[in-house]
Amino acid sequence: MSEFTYATDADGVATITWDLPGKSMNVMSFEGLRQLDDHIDTALADDAVKGVIITSGKDSFAGGMDLNVLAKMRDDAGNEPAKGLFDGIMSMHALLRKIERAGMDPKTNKGGKPIACALPGTALGIGYELALSCHRIFCADNPKAKIGLPEIMVGLFPGAGGTTRIVRKLGAMAGAPYLLEGRLSDPAKARMAGLIDEVVENPVAAARDWVLNAKDADLVKPWDAKGYKMPGGTPYHPAGFMTFVGAAAMVHGKTQGVYPAAKALLAAVYEGAQVPFDTALRIEARHFVSVLLNPSSGAMIRSLFINKEALEKGAVRPADVPDQRVARVGVLGAGMMGAGISLVSALAGIEVVLIDQSQEAADKGKSYSATYMDKGIARKKATADKKEAVLGLINATTDLDALKGCDLIVEAVFEDPKVKAEMTRKVEAIVGADCIFATNTSTLPISELAKASVRAEQFIGIHFFSPVDKMHLVEIIKGDQTGDRAVAKALDYVRQIRKTPIVVNDARFFYANRCIIPYINEGVRMVGEGIEPALIEHAAQMLGFPVGPLQLNDETSIDLGVKIAKATKAALGDAYDAGPADEVLFWLFDQGRLGRKSKSGYYDYDEAGKRTGIFQGLRDRFGTANTKQPDVTEVQHRLMFAQVLEAVRALEDGVLMDIREGDVGAILGWGFAPWSGGPFSWLDMIGAARAVELCDGLTLRHGARFTTPALLREIADKGQTFYGRFSDTAKAA
Repeated sequence: MSEFTYATDADGVATITWDLPGKSMNVMSFEGLRQLDDHIDTALADDAVKGVIITSGKDSFAGGMDLNVLAKMRDDAGNEPAKGLFDGIMSMHALLRKIERAGMDPKTNKGGKPIACALPGTALGIGYELALSCHRIFCADNPKAKIGLPEIMVGLFPGAGGTTRIVRKLGAMAGAPYLLEGRLSDPAKARMAGLIDEVVENPVAAARDWVLNAKDADLVKPWDAKGYKMPGGTPYHPAGFMTFVGAAAMVHGKTQGVYPAAKALLAAVYEGAQVPFDTALRIEARHFVSVLLNPSSGAMIRSLFINKEALEKGAVRPADVPDQRVARVGVLGAGMMGAGISLVSALAGIEVVLIDQSQEAADKGKSYSATYMDKGIARKKATADKKEAVLGLINATTDLDALKGCDLIVEAVFEDPKVKAEMTRKVEAIVGADCIFATNTSTLPISELAKASVRAEQFIGIHFFSPVDKMHLVEIIKGDQTGDRAVAKALDYVRQIRKTPIVVNDARFFYANRCIIPYINEGVRMVGEGIEPALIEHAAQMLGFPVGPLQLNDETSIDLGVKIAKATKAALGDAYDAGPADEVLFWLFDQGRLGRKSKSGYYDYDEAGKRTGIFQGLRDRFGTANTKQPDVTEVQHRLMFAQVLEAVRALEDGVLMDIREGDVGAILGWGFAPWSGGPFSWLDMIGAARAVELCDGLTLRHGARFTTPALLREIADKGQTFYGRFSDTAKAA
C-alpha cells in the first residue's frame, strides 16, 4: 500500500505525493516514513533529478503522527523502551536532516538539490515539521487551512525537530506561542509570522518554478550557515538571558509545574540553544522521550486525543440505528443558552427555528449570532457572506407552528419543571410523530420531565455548558424510557455542531454537576472552617484547575448555589450534610454578594467586573487569623477526592457507563486537572491502593463524604487499574 508515490517529469523535477489510502487526512506511519526515506534517496541519487517537490494528494497536507508509531517504537524495544523511542525518534531526525541537507557538501554548503514543500491546506505536527525541513514552503491561499504544532495541547511537544527549528528560525520569544501554546495560523498569518514562505494560488506550480531556478544559497538553512546567530539571543547573550528568564516564569505561571511537556520543551529549548544544531536535535529527542514515558503525558494523550476522538466518531452510539443527522432544529427559549444553541446549529448548516414568548426576545436571541459573526469578521475569521448565510438559517419567531418539520427540538426555557412540562405538551402537539424532544437542563431529572411527554422513548436530556459556543462538551442524559433512536439523534446532532458528546444515565445532577458541586462545596466548607481562602484557591490552581472553587462559585453565581443547596436538602432530608459550607453560602447571599454578576462575592470586583482580591469579610467572619492552617497537600487532597470519588460513585451507580466519557467529560466539562487525563486516569496514575489509603485518612479527619467506594477498594484489593479492568471499550458491566 503506497502512502507516498514518486514521479519525475521531463524537466527533472521529482514529485513525492503523500496520499494515505482510505483516510481523509494524511497521518504519518512507520510505512510512510520508510517510503518517504526511500523516495528521498532515489531523488538524491538520480543525476537526472534537479529538485524535489513534496506535496499531498488530498486537500490538506497532514494532520500529524499516528501515535501507534510511537507506541511501536516503545514496545519493540522490550525492556529498554527509552532506547527504542530514542533510536526511533533519531531515525526521524535523520530523515528530515537528509531532506534539509539534500546532498550538500558539509564543508562548502554547495551541490545540494532543492526540495520544496507544497501545502494544499492544513499542515499540523509532523506534517509541518516535515515542511520545516524543506528549503522553501509554499501554501495554497486557503483561509480554512491551519499551520502549526498543536502537540502541547495533548501532553506532548514537537519532537521531530519542530522545537529546535522554530526556535532557530524565529527565536525563543517569537516562537513561544507556537510551541508553548500550540497556536495555529491560517496561511496568511503563518507567512507573516515566518512559519511558511509563500502563499500562492497553485503551490505545486510555484514550488516547481522555484525548484528549477533555485541557487545553492537558497538551500542553506540559517542554522547551517557560517556565523549564524539565534534571533533574540541565546541564554547567555544579554538580550537572550532576559528572554529565557521570562519564559521560565511564564511557563511555570501557566502550568504550575504540573505539565511535564511544557517543562521538557523549555529545557530542550534552553539546552539546545547553546550547542550546534545536530546536538540540539539529540537534546530535543532526549526530552521528548522523557515526556513520552511520563504517566501524565500518556494519560493526556489517551484522554484528549484517543478517547476524545473515539467519542466524537460515535464510540458509544447505538450501532443498529441509521443516520440521524439533524436537518431542522427547533430551539425553545432565546435566552443565553437558546441563543448559543441556535448559533452553533446555524454554524453547522442546520436550519433553526428560535422560539420565545415575545418577538423582541426572539430577535435578541438571534442578535447573539449576529454579534458573534461581527466579531469574526473583525478578526478576519468570517466574511459578510458567511454572516448572511448563518443568520439566514435562523428564524426567530413567537409562532410555535413554525416548528412543524423540525426533526429535533431543544428546549432551553426556564429551569422550572412546570414551565418545561407545559412547553413539552404544546410542542409535541405540533411537531411530527418522529421528532425527538430534548430538554437542556443541568440538574432536573430527565425521567421526571419525560412524564409530560406522550412519547417518552423520544424524550432525552441534552446538557450544554455555558457559553455554548466556547465549551466543547455536551452531556447527553438518558431517561428511564429513552430509546436508542433518541440517543443516536442526540449524538449525531452533537457531532454535527462539532462538540464532544458523553452519554450518561439519569440521576441527580447527572455526571458533570455531580462532580463539580462537591468541588465547590469542599472549597466553601474550608472557608467556613477558617482556612485561608487564598490557600484554597492556589492549592486548586497548583493542581492544574483553571479556577479555584471559590472563583468558580462566583462565576456560576452564589444565588444559584443557594437554590441548589435548598433543593438538595429537601430531596435528601437527614442524609444532607453540607457542614459549614451552607453557613458561608447563605451568609454571602444575605449580604447581597451574589458573585461576579453583582460584582461582589468571595472576591471583590471593580466597576469593570475585574477581580481585585479576596473579600476580607470572609477572613473576618470565619476566623482565618485564629485558625491553624493546614498543609497545602491536605487542601489539595480534599479538593481532588471530593470530585474523584463522585466520579467513581457515578460509575458504581451506572450513571456513568464508560470511563472514557468520565475522563474526557471531566477535562472538557469543568477543567479537571488536564495533566492527569481525568479522574480515572489519575487514580490509575497514583494507584488504587494509594488512593484507598488517602481516602481512609481523609475519612478519619474530615468525615464520611470521603468514604472509599466499594469499587475503588475492590480494584485496590485485586491489584487492578480502572483502564485495565474495563478494557479498551471501558464499559462498566
